[in-house]
Amino acid sequence: MDNHVTITDIRMPFLSMVFFMVKWAIASIPAFFILWIIGSVLFALLGHLFTPQPF
Repeated sequence: MDNHVTITDIRMPFLSMVFFMVKWAIASIPAFFILWIIGSVLFALLGHLFTPQPF
């Protein structure tokens, strides 16, 4: 028994949508920094592992 739901419209006042998008943009800034730190650590570890070592 599969019940499929299709959303065709979202009723949201314009100012509420603007505030939502501003909050979304502000919340993305710390998320970007967290992903940047994780990526930097990952690339540093991979660079350290795959760099040829002198004998």
